[in-house]
Amino acid sequence: MHQEAVKENITNYTFSVKSYFHPIAIIKLSSLIKKNSYDVIECGGSKDLWFVVPALKLSGSTVPLFLSKQMASFIIKKDFLHRWIYNRVTKAFAISKMIMRNLEETTPLTKDKIVLLHNAIDTTKFDPAKIDRTKVREEFSINDDDLLIGMIARLSPGKGHEEFLRAVELILAKHSNVKFMIVGEASRGEEIYAKKINALAGELNILDKVIFTGFRNDTPEILAALDIFIFPSHDEAFGIALAEALSMGKPSVCSNFAGVLDIAVDDETSYLFEKGNGDDLASKTEILIGSKETRERFSSAARKRAVEMFDLENFTEKLINHFNQSR
Repeated sequence: MHQEAVKENITNYTFSVKSYFHPIAIIKLSSLIKKNSYDVIECGGSKDLWFVVPALKLSGSTVPLFLSKQMASFIIKKDFLHRWIYNRVTKAFAISKMIMRNLEETTPLTKDKIVLLHNAIDTTKFDPAKIDRTKVREEFSINDDDLLIGMIARLSPGKGHEEFLRAVELILAKHSNVKFMIVGEASRGEEIYAKKINALAGELNILDKVIFTGFRNDTPEILAALDIFIFPSHDEAFGIALAEALSMGKPSVCSNFAGVLDIAVDDETSYLFEKGNGDDLASKTEILIGSKETRERFSSAARKRAVEMFDLENFTEKLINHFNQSR
């Protein structure tokens, strides 16, 4: 975020904050708040509150304070100190209904202070009318009459690669005109898991049937090439990749859990399968393989939902309205 802000010539002040208790940084931020008279302050994580709230108290500022909550927490934060910290929060933005419930259950925030504000995507960038479908298909020698099924996720435990490969094995036993693609690479420290997934494909005798692309920075083109998008993640607070797939008009098969339920609608944009169940994933995917009409119906509904629910311009307008209402 800091690097991008620098590119955009946005004024930056940086602080070395390595723990929950950092008095020198608090004093410096307090002085900055007094000097610049900010209209609003937003924290990108709950840990930031331990730095920002004391600085606001010290400065005597009444500037509205917002918390943007992206991930669930399983630590109960309702003791005296947390009540003191969270009492200063004007509103908390939750990226999904799951995160809303988590905030209610784990923090002192009352319902009236928690706002559902989904993450956003650039639906003008992820627009199937603007992206060449053939580019990636030609790169990997995918024929026009082949159905390409894929998932996009870093190679990390919990993303559902095992279920995806199990589904590939089952689908290939019945269908010959289907190709599969896994897009993504291991994060630092997760290389062993990536090797495990590659080995599993070998054990299932499908290694030559699955294209492992590694990291790609052409996500719109990848999605354009796909006929069916798979989102088998076990526990997503939201799921940006899924929202991007909807924006590209991709029919999808998704795990029926957590933040996925804010994005996909069963039998409208997607089929939902039982989380962690590769057999159920395969059976739901086979319905889409066998019905072009359903794929087209899902595609139209997916694009419409993405534009209505997750468009970046709409998100920005909502965010600014919340800021303005608090002043």
